[in-house]
Amino acid sequence: MKVEAAFTFDADREKVWNMLLSPDILADCIPGCRSFEPAGEDAYKVDMRVGVAAVRGNYSGSVTIADKERLQSYRMVVSGRGAGGSVRGEGVLTFADIEGGTQVSIEGDAQVTGVVARVGQRLMGNASRMLINQFFTCLKSKIEP
Repeated sequence: MKVEAAFTFDADREKVWNMLLSPDILADCIPGCRSFEPAGEDAYKVDMRVGVAAVRGNYSGSVTIADKERLQSYRMVVSGRGAGGSVRGEGVLTFADIEGGTQVSIEGDAQVTGVVARVGQRLMGNASRMLINQFFTCLKSKIEP
C-alpha cells in the first residue's frame, strides 16, 4: 500500500527537523505508543496498541531513522509484530521551505499481514491516513503551541 502526504508548519525547517528527530516527540506523537526505548543510534524499540476497525492488538517492533541528509530528508523504517500479524512500513520524509514555514512531504509504502490485513484490507488506506494525520496533528501542536 502506497502512502503519500504533505504537512505544513508555521516554523523554520531546523525546528521542524529537530522535532521530528526527537525521541520524546516521537514517543508522544506516534499513535498508540506505549514505550519508546533507544536501541542504538537513530534506532528505537517500540511497543504500541493499534487497531484497524474492530481488530486491535499490541505490537512490539522498531523504528529506525536512516539516510539522513541534514535539513533535507531522511528515511524512517517502522516494523512491528503482534498476535494479529505484522506491519512494516518505510517512508522518506522531505523538508522544504515554504512561505511562512516548512513543508514536510512523505512518500512511502506499508505492508500488513495476518488477521489485520485480512479483516481490514479495505480499510487499510483510510486507517494509515488517519494514523499519519494523528501523528502530524500532535507534532503541529508541539511545534506551534
